Amino acid sequence: MARHDPAQDKTEQPTPRRLQEARRRGHVARSADLTGALSLLAVLAFFYAVKDRLFWDLERFLKWYLQGFVTTEVNFENAGHLLLSAAVYLARVVGPLLLVAAVVAALVNLVQVGFVFAPHQLRPDFERLNPLTGLSRLLSTRSLVELGKACFKFGVIGAVVYLVLRAELHQFFLLSYMAPGPAFLAVGHVVLKVAAWAGVAYLVLGLLDYLYQRHEYMRTMRMTRFELKEELRQTEGDPLVRARQRERQRQIALNRIRQEVPRATVVITNPVHLAVALRYGAEMPAPRVVAKGAGFLAEQIRLLAARHNVPVVENPELARFLFYRVDVGREIPRELYQAVAEILAAVYRLPGRAAGA
Repeated sequence: MARHDPAQDKTEQPTPRRLQEARRRGHVARSADLTGALSLLAVLAFFYAVKDRLFWDLERFLKWYLQGFVTTEVNFENAGHLLLSAAVYLARVVGPLLLVAAVVAALVNLVQVGFVFAPHQLRPDFERLNPLTGLSRLLSTRSLVELGKACFKFGVIGAVVYLVLRAELHQFFLLSYMAPGPAFLAVGHVVLKVAAWAGVAYLVLGLLDYLYQRHEYMRTMRMTRFELKEELRQTEGDPLVRARQRERQRQIALNRIRQEVPRATVVITNPVHLAVALRYGAEMPAPRVVAKGAGFLAEQIRLLAARHNVPVVENPELARFLFYRVDVGREIPRELYQAVAEILAAVYRLPGRAAGA
């Protein structure tokens, strides 16, 4: 009998809460290849921009360095001084390149995943020292996929390098006829060209790898229906409790409606889904919303209004504005004075209604 794969049950898309928890653990979708490709291209661009200065410094340093060996007696102290000078020069050349690579890598990672602070990732995981666990990771499907990706990337970049070198092969046959300076520049030009094309190929592979990492990340973050229900229960509370809370809130609103609608001056509807009850008297500075409701509550407001002879006026736009913008117990805003005054004037003209203020 075939074994059941639990991952096949994960058919639901991950919720924002699950993605946020994974992010806090440092589990995010990112492509190391994309970071490496952009860092390589940035270093090449920086090197190309300052190559003349670097070559001039290199020529000057080599002259000084070789002259030092020729004109100075080589002993322990002199050799140490020369080696220290070479190390300082190397740091001056390599330092800016490493700084550019580090800055670009940080920016690319920031664009990919944003700022992620996961200090527990720095804690030692002794489970990784287990040989059986390490062997299982080596033989896992993910490891085989990564091995296939590495072989594919090596093949693509190798093919690009081969094609560029074959196109520049004639340059190497001319090196024996060149002076050392031009020969060095010719070789440097070929090396930069090969590195640039390899970097472009690496960038394309990095973009494809980023798309794959995003797809794989979302696939691994999928949830089962049970996990989705459990998370909803934890975030929004037990469904039974929420149902009782909604019923309690509706009962409170219904009690207020039963108390306030019989004393209302007019009920404004939209005309079916919403209903808002207004009351106005000479002692009040402006009409006030005393009750409102949607659906079942709106129907109860209309029934109570008919039972207690409260006029019902259909004005969909005004009803929607009052329902969504004015809380119960608050006076209507000044911009509605004219519209409500016209409705109240029509109500007061009805038979059996006393003239209002």
